[in-house]
Amino acid sequence: MKKFLFSSIAAALFAVSGSSMAAQFAAGQDYTVVSNPVKIEKPGKIEVREFFWYGCPHCYKLEPHMQTWLKKLPSDVRFVRTPAAMNPLWEEGARAYYASEVLGVRQKSHLQIFHDVHARGKQTILQQQGFAKFFTRYGIPEAKFNSTFKSFAVTSKIAQAKSLAQTYQLTGVPAVVVNGKYIVQGEDQKVVDVVNYLVEKERKAK
Repeated sequence: MKKFLFSSIAAALFAVSGSSMAAQFAAGQDYTVVSNPVKIEKPGKIEVREFFWYGCPHCYKLEPHMQTWLKKLPSDVRFVRTPAAMNPLWEEGARAYYASEVLGVRQKSHLQIFHDVHARGKQTILQQQGFAKFFTRYGIPEAKFNSTFKSFAVTSKIAQAKSLAQTYQLTGVPAVVVNGKYIVQGEDQKVVDVVNYLVEKERKAK
């Protein structure tokens, strides 16, 4: 009886704690509601899309939290990473990201670029010439990288990234968009907590 009573009290306390945590995430304070929800690419999955730029210190600080979150990605959630191309310098980084996908080295290079720029202070990487030299460590000749960097496939991806950023009316990064409806900004664990809250909100709404 005592054990049952303790379990009931613990469950009640957990429920109160959970509601308190949920209550602290409010629209307009912890996340922004998209005025005109954007159609996601794969209906049936809850989309989480992260906009970033390699030169952004806030994106760099957020990345470890996102990496930890990705290790436990639920089966009904689809994560999409979108490099922001909102100005000419950012577009250089976005092109490098998409070029790394085309060349098959994104998984090896993504975190390393962040590390080199922010931990090692190699800001020169952030333009085409610097990226071309950087990718030689993965066996990509500079000429091949440069042709991919300017390729039609990459340019098409850039156009899509620009269009999405404009549609969401983004003014900066990092920005994590949940299911085309909510935008979460920040650089710490709270971003992941709010994303999880919104994912659950969408899951319940199905």
